[in-house]
Amino acid sequence: MKQGERLTPDYAGNLRTLDGLLRINESFDIVGREFTTGSRRAKLYFIDGFAKDEVMEKILEYLMGLSPGDTEPAEDASQYCERFITYVEADLSDQCGDIVTGVLSGTLALLIEGYAQAIMIDARTYPARSVAEPDDDRVLRGSRDGFVETLVHNTALIRRRVRDPALTMEILTVGQKSKTDVVLCYMKGAADEKFLSTIRKKIGDITIGALTMSQESLAECLVRPRWYNPFPRVRYTERPDAATASVFEGSILVLVDNSPSVMILPASLFDFVQDTNDYYFPPLVGTYLRLVRIAVFLLTLLLTPVWYLLVKNPQLIPGWLEFIQVQEPNGVPLIVQLLIIEFIIDGLKLASLNTPSVLSNSFSVVGALILGDFAVKARWFVPEVVLYMAFVAIANFTQPSFELGYALKLYRMLILILTALFNYWGFAAGVLIMLLTAAGTKTATGRGYLYPLIPFHPKALLSLLVRQPISHRNS
Repeated sequence: MKQGERLTPDYAGNLRTLDGLLRINESFDIVGREFTTGSRRAKLYFIDGFAKDEVMEKILEYLMGLSPGDTEPAEDASQYCERFITYVEADLSDQCGDIVTGVLSGTLALLIEGYAQAIMIDARTYPARSVAEPDDDRVLRGSRDGFVETLVHNTALIRRRVRDPALTMEILTVGQKSKTDVVLCYMKGAADEKFLSTIRKKIGDITIGALTMSQESLAECLVRPRWYNPFPRVRYTERPDAATASVFEGSILVLVDNSPSVMILPASLFDFVQDTNDYYFPPLVGTYLRLVRIAVFLLTLLLTPVWYLLVKNPQLIPGWLEFIQVQEPNGVPLIVQLLIIEFIIDGLKLASLNTPSVLSNSFSVVGALILGDFAVKARWFVPEVVLYMAFVAIANFTQPSFELGYALKLYRMLILILTALFNYWGFAAGVLIMLLTAAGTKTATGRGYLYPLIPFHPKALLSLLVRQPISHRNS
């Protein structure tokens, strides 16, 4: 019997089939517990570590305490389940493949002599960390909870905030081997039905073996990346309050089991200038913070290229900006210095990921000394280059998307290289390439990536630039 076939009333044959498919004799953590319930033999399949011990103990205690006459009136598994399975979440299945997948997902499978169906008891529990505020998306005020790696915990965090039956949690399965649970979360009536159908179909058509990198693997299946286009077309959040606000606005959330990040679809470039902190301050303060974020966003991209262009062409520098010129040049070309520090900053970021927390302060001091005073004294870098690159590196963290930060970094390096090669025309070409790439990028819905600027929608653009009162957004 294969996974696609069904169970039969032959109890011994069913045991041989499930034992073989689950490979009980080869895997120590897949357990088959045999016992007698009433006058019938039974076997309970489960994964050690996924089953709730106290629930399983109570179920076995009750079932093993039944007398022979109790179970005789139950002619099939359905009647047995109705009379004797007291646990709330119970279902029936006769598909071998579904039973095996359920057991490997943590569900208890109860096989009873004489019945051609297995009783699936969803009493699973997963190892999970506490619901704490995410490290990379903090707020000064507001809730301190965050998504975790357990799917049902994440859906509960959203349900806690939305007590409306229109909130829909639609579960799908992706991966021929991993069979990863994926949930589409949306508000019925607010989400675009056409886009929802497109996303549902795309997920259903995915034929990969496993989502090895969790939500990133799924994102690349949903929105095909182009190697030359680094702009992110998916937003992520680890905050339930931010995810809930997006749902009310008509966005679709994609939750992937084993991932603490939730995907928000669709996403355009201007969506990344918004931050959760904007809504935990009064509208005027939130608007100011948003405008500062947009200004820093532009400075992150253009500060070093514009400075390099002006220093390369000193005749363009007005008198009141004379101080930006390099006071003590060295033998290393400025473009080389800028590119070296770009690479060094990324190297330090990668090193910090592997630095034990107890050594993080020491690492910061050493990194600052190497990039700062020592590097200047050794005449590797001029102070101006270190200053501007330090600002760019810190300013990158004013927006929460790492993907967008690296997209800006790559285009900044492209503009620098083209400026070094072709001067004015290189600078203009670099900016034009970036704008054309952004304009030609489509969101997951097919809408322009620069919306509401292109196509121009003044009301939508105003709502992105000016933080609207929450009462207006929820009316």
